[in-house]
Amino acid sequence: MTLSSPDFDFTDNSHRRYNPLTDSWVLVSPHRAKRPWLGQQETPSNPGIPDFDSACYLCPGNSRTSGEINPTYSTTYIFPNDFSAVKLNQPALVTKDDTNCLKSRLLKAQSVEGNCFVICFSPKHNLTIPQMPVPAIVDVVKAWTDLYLRMEREAQTDNKPYKYLQIFENKGTAMGCSNLHPHGQAWCLSVVPNEVDKELKSFEKYSEEHSCHLLADYVTLELQERERVVLENDSFVVVVPYWAVWPFETLLLSKVKLSSLAEFNDTQRHDLASIMKQLTLKYDNLFETSFPYSMGLHQAPLNATFEEKNNSWFHMHFYPPLLRSASVRKFLVGFELLGEPQRDLTAEQAAERLRVLDSDARYLEKIT
Repeated sequence: MTLSSPDFDFTDNSHRRYNPLTDSWVLVSPHRAKRPWLGQQETPSNPGIPDFDSACYLCPGNSRTSGEINPTYSTTYIFPNDFSAVKLNQPALVTKDDTNCLKSRLLKAQSVEGNCFVICFSPKHNLTIPQMPVPAIVDVVKAWTDLYLRMEREAQTDNKPYKYLQIFENKGTAMGCSNLHPHGQAWCLSVVPNEVDKELKSFEKYSEEHSCHLLADYVTLELQERERVVLENDSFVVVVPYWAVWPFETLLLSKVKLSSLAEFNDTQRHDLASIMKQLTLKYDNLFETSFPYSMGLHQAPLNATFEEKNNSWFHMHFYPPLLRSASVRKFLVGFELLGEPQRDLTAEQAAERLRVLDSDARYLEKIT
């Protein structure tokens, strides 16, 4: 398949792009970026947030809704979520697999057990990742790693039904964040979630067909072409993926095969923290606002089999919703819900917008 044509303009003509991670397609309509916007506008973030809020459930020393008192922590702090989406020791779900029964065939259910955690990045109520010094972000990466290893141990020694640890952050009210204190979450499930499962199956299929990991080839290709590269250091590269759905979506990839956080050395932990800070600073500088996003880590399942570890490649997805300003966001509605995802800005255009931005505290200095 060729991606060149003398008459076809990828910056102006509609086309579809294939996502090999999930075996899906996205419609790209770059000419639509010129249309006027009369829809909903978000309220830009309020920079006047104190470093301690006595009403915040996550600040050090404060009481949570469960009645538990947070310790006066001074670095990254993890505790079990008081409103966990999954739980342990629930009654067994008995199902009957009968292909001759319509109900059994069509109305399927599966029991899911696990535990959920809140990860406070900093004791400071008003410090987001781009505002934190790199050593403090390294502490976050170490906390993620410690939790991953602890869930593996508890699955082995305590027979906990843990299979996958999904670490993520929802930043900003535009992404549904209900507490502005800088924090993420980790949901530890007895199953591998859909998106991760689809990726692992795609990686396995690609390896069988090409005798190489899909993301190894993708990193090589992006570093050769460079038109979608936003940032890189010795250990990681950030790109706007060719198949991106969200306007300024990025994919953070390890340059060499690391199946999980457990395989990182000190240099790689530092490099991950550094490039996360650079990327999120670029986001903040793009529209001069505290840029909202959903971010998550994809890595090997807990106590991975040889095949699962071989198929896994550490990477992070950043899904920010803002489209053309601090107040105009992208909505996945209409055709996106009923047909397939669609975007107006090409991945190459978005990468260029991000690449030329400084990875400095220009916006942060402006509001302080």
